[in-house]
Amino acid sequence: MEPFDEVGAHVSSAGGVARAPARAAALGSVVLQLFTKQPSRWAERELEAERVAAFCAARIAHGIRLAASHDSYLINLATPDPELRERSYHAFRRELERCRALGLEFVVTHPGHATDGDLESGIARNAEAVERALEEVPAPTIVLFEGTAGGGRALGARFEQLAALIERVRPPLRARVGVCLDTCHLCAVGYDLCRDYDGVVQEFGDVVGPDRLRLLHLNDSAAPCGSRRDRHAHIGEGALGPEPFRRLMQDERLRPIPKIIETPKGEDERAHDLRNLARLRQYRTGQG
Repeated sequence: MEPFDEVGAHVSSAGGVARAPARAAALGSVVLQLFTKQPSRWAERELEAERVAAFCAARIAHGIRLAASHDSYLINLATPDPELRERSYHAFRRELERCRALGLEFVVTHPGHATDGDLESGIARNAEAVERALEEVPAPTIVLFEGTAGGGRALGARFEQLAALIERVRPPLRARVGVCLDTCHLCAVGYDLCRDYDGVVQEFGDVVGPDRLRLLHLNDSAAPCGSRRDRHAHIGEGALGPEPFRRLMQDERLRPIPKIIETPKGEDERAHDLRNLARLRQYRTGQG
């Protein structure tokens, strides 16, 4: 079997989800991330059987080996507001249902905001909602809690919170949850990948468990380390610079982990994505 080129991008699903695989293939990728609906609207999208079949056919035709969804930005399963929480749950469950229909391996979700300041209760509310959705949608799709930049009262910034979320999901449903780490978010929180790459990787393994890391978002940071600001930059051009990405791409422990860029798109999305992916691939081979 050919080596698994695990690097891809979040690609547009404009014109229908069935167009996403071709956009990933045009980047030389066999992995992708997409939105199954508009992420900044509550309106839910129905996926007709024809659209599902077209996506599945396109995925096979373009050799896409792994596909992930990112859920709506409006979802907040940690909120103490019962009305917003139920609305968020409905949106999250519908997202999981679309992932099941499309055969997506992962759905990435933000752990939400504990707007009352009670982080422990926020973690409990989030985990309870995720567990409920996993029970009601018996799909193979794995839910990935994404580590956040830690702004405001966002949950999931520290490894300990990600571990607590997972531990609150009872077995055997716990097998369907994992973690997505974002290099920009790690930098924003203060995990220093530049000066202590090995220490950060070791700490994640010790606190959460290396087997829980299922997806990486590779983004440089336009804000300094520890800023708590989520501002993505092109690979090697922000506060992180080239070295952490070079280390990450050459780290054999992380080679099997799919990696998705969410770098700025600009006016020419494909050109920017190709440039960022080329840098990562060069880092991996030692040419960059």
